[in-house]
Parts: sequence; structure tokens; C-alpha cells
Amino acid sequence: MKTMQKRGTFRNKCRFFVCFLALISLLQGTPVHADADTEIYRSVKTDSKQIAITFDDGPHPHLTERILDILDRYNAKAPFFMVGCNVVNYPTVARQVIQKGHEIGNHTFTHGIPTRMDENHISKELEDCEDALEELCEYRPHLFRPPEGAINPYVQHCADMGDYRLILWSIDTRDWETKNAEQIAQCVLSKIQPGDIILMHDYIGRRSKTPEALEILLPKLIEEGYEPVTVSRLLGLS
Repeated sequence: MKTMQKRGTFRNKCRFFVCFLALISLLQGTPVHADADTEIYRSVKTDSKQIAITFDDGPHPHLTERILDILDRYNAKAPFFMVGCNVVNYPTVARQVIQKGHEIGNHTFTHGIPTRMDENHISKELEDCEDALEELCEYRPHLFRPPEGAINPYVQHCADMGDYRLILWSIDTRDWETKNAEQIAQCVLSKIQPGDIILMHDYIGRRSKTPEALEILLPKLIEEGYEPVTVSRLLGLS
């Protein structure tokens, strides 16, 4: 009952916002855009050598577990931005991420591109992913990464209404495209700065080289004094 009430309140807020914008547009005769003041994090200013290595699109029944094992070996923590339908399909893997002290973010329920959606659809994608995590993992995410990093003022507004922080990245490894582990690792090592947020994936359609790249990357980062942490810790929230 609480979840249904929460979802209803969230949807009503977004619907009210859209109606309010439409009314102002009619009165003024000019287009009105959503408030775009919601902060978007691509990196974080920090005096420490903390970074966040993030993983999108999981959980995956094999890749996620391999990545978790590598992170464990180096005592590293990471954020996983999960797709709700994959959480439904592989809830045991999602729970392992939580049990090992990592962080989960909302990556929508179907991995649809939110800038191609209306406000109700955006809010439903957020809510359905959130509900899957709450019901199957007893976990309430507070970070949101839109698929493909697609953001417009309405995406920002719906994220704000759901009490989410918008998290993008400063280094894109393109591990979904690159099939050379050394090249993926070097993409990070050649650019890394304190406070960087790195984009990787734990669910890739074709054969993934992400675990192999992580095996190369993590020891070198640690040797250089970097500490892989969750985004919340990078932001000073935990």
C-alpha cells in the first residue's frame, strides 16, 4: 500500500508540473521549459584520490558475478546502475551486489531513452525500476543514470521529484564497443584524475572484455594511489 501511495504521489507531481507548464504557455503565448537547475554529476571535486568505477545495464547472470569477484580481490567498491527488467530476471545477482557493500543506481526499467518519452513515461520507468529493487532486494536507490546519458529539463525534473541525483561520467571506456581489454584499461589510465566517474558495463550483448580490462585496470589504479569508491562516498553522502 505504501508503495502504491508513493508512486501515485510521484506521478501526480509530474502530471501537475506538466499541466502547470501548459497553462503558463497558454497565458504567455510562448514555450515554457522545465526547470533545469537540478545538478548533474559528471565528476566530483575532491582533494583525495577517490574515483568511482561504475557499471551499467546489469545485473547479468555471469558478467556481474565475475566483476564482483575482481572488486572483492582488490577491496574496491563500485556503483552498479541497474535496469529494472534485469533485476526481475536476476534478483539473486542484484542482491549479491548489495551484500558485498556496493551501490545500486536506477537505470530505468526497460533501458528506454528518456528524452524520447513524455513525463508520465519517464516517471513510470523510474518507478518500475525502483519498485523492482525495493520488492526483490529491499533496496531504495537514490542515484539515477539515464540510458545513453540522455537528459533534458523534463528528465531532470522527474529525477528531482523522485529525490534522485543525476549521475553521468567523465570517462567513457566504450567497453561495449571495444574488444581489446588493454585498450579499455588504457582509456582510463591515460585520463584519470581524482574525482572522475568512469563508465563501464556489466551487461553487453556481444562477448565482453570488461572483466579482463578491470583485471588490468584495478591494480594499476591502486598502485597510483587511487581508491575506487561508491558515488555516494565520492559525493560525501556516506
